[in-house]
Amino acid sequence: MGSKRIPSIVLMKDYKNFDLGDVKLLSGKILQSATITYKTYGTLNKNSDNVIVLPTFYTGTHKRNEGFFGKGRAIDPSKYFIVSINMFGNGLSTSPSNSKSPQNGPRFPDITLWDNISCQQKLLTLKLKIKKIALVTGWSMAGCQSYQWAAQYPDMVKAILPFCASSKTSIHNYVFLEGVKASLLADKNWKEGNYKKQPIEGLKAFGRVYAGWAFSQNFYRQKFYKKIGYKSVKDLLDDWANDHAKNWDANNLLSKLKTWQLNDISKGPIYNNNHIKALRSIRAKTILMPCNQDLYFRTKDNEYEKKFIPNSSLRPIDSPYGHCAANPGNDKNFEKELDKNIKELLY
Repeated sequence: MGSKRIPSIVLMKDYKNFDLGDVKLLSGKILQSATITYKTYGTLNKNSDNVIVLPTFYTGTHKRNEGFFGKGRAIDPSKYFIVSINMFGNGLSTSPSNSKSPQNGPRFPDITLWDNISCQQKLLTLKLKIKKIALVTGWSMAGCQSYQWAAQYPDMVKAILPFCASSKTSIHNYVFLEGVKASLLADKNWKEGNYKKQPIEGLKAFGRVYAGWAFSQNFYRQKFYKKIGYKSVKDLLDDWANDHAKNWDANNLLSKLKTWQLNDISKGPIYNNNHIKALRSIRAKTILMPCNQDLYFRTKDNEYEKKFIPNSSLRPIDSPYGHCAANPGNDKNFEKELDKNIKELLY
C-alpha cells in the first residue's frame, strides 16, 4: 500500500506481454488465454548470472517497483538485469477486469502464488532464456512470492530477501483481510461483483479501513503522517479512500486478496501442505526483513521461519511507519538497511 501519492495504475503501456495460453491452475481449474505482463531494466550479462526478479505487491505494478532500485542503489540497472513482473489480478496481467466471459468479473478463478510463480518461471525460462536468478526480493505480497520462488524452484534461485512478508498467511492476517473485504462488499452497488459501475463507496471504505492497518499506532500517535505530506488524519483517510476509488477495480482487489489469503509455500504437489518441509527445502541464501511495528506481517512469523530455512538471517527493522515502512520514500532508514542487506546477498 502507498502513501502520498504514486498513481496505482499505469496509464500508458510501458510493459511487454507474455502469452501463456490456457493455464491449468493448482485448483484444477483452467485460466483461459492467460497473459503476464512485465518490464525489464538493464542488460543480461554474458554469463546470464545478474538476474534480479521483482514481483509486484498487493496494490503494486511494475511501475511502483521502480522505487526499489536505481542508479547507485543496491539494485542498479547498470549492473543487473531486473525483471519486474505483474501478478495475476493487478489489472495488467490477466485479471477479472480484463478477462472475457466466462471468466470475467466475479467468475474469475482463484489464483494461488503457486500459479503466479509457475507462470513467471515460464516467462524467465522460455521467453527470456534465463536459468538462474541471483535474487528475488519484494515487499508484502511480492515478498511472499520470493519465498514461493525459492520453495517451488530451489535450484534456480540463489538468494531471496522478503521484506514485510511471510511464507504463509497467518490466521490474524487472514482475519484482517476479511475485515477490509467486508467493507467493500457492504456497498449496495457491489451486486455480487456484477456491477456496471464500480462500487465507489465500498472502494472508499476499503481504503479507509486499510489505512488503520498499514501504519502503526505510533505513526498516528506521533503524527508521522505530516512527514509524508498529509496535513491531518482526515487528509490521509481521504487520500487512501480516493486512491482506491479512482485507481482500482473491485473484483481485481478481491482476486488478489484471495491470493494473499491462500498464501502458503507448502501448497501443491511438492510439499503437500508440510510447511516445515517447504521451509527446510529453501536452498537460497535468505535474509528476512520484517518491521517490528507491522500490524499484520508480524516479526514472530519470520522468527519461526528462520528456525527452518537453512541459510537464513533475521534482520528486523523498527519503524513507526509499520507495514508502509517499506513504501519507497517513507522511511530512509528502512531503505538504507534494505540496500545494505541486498548488497550482502549479491556480493
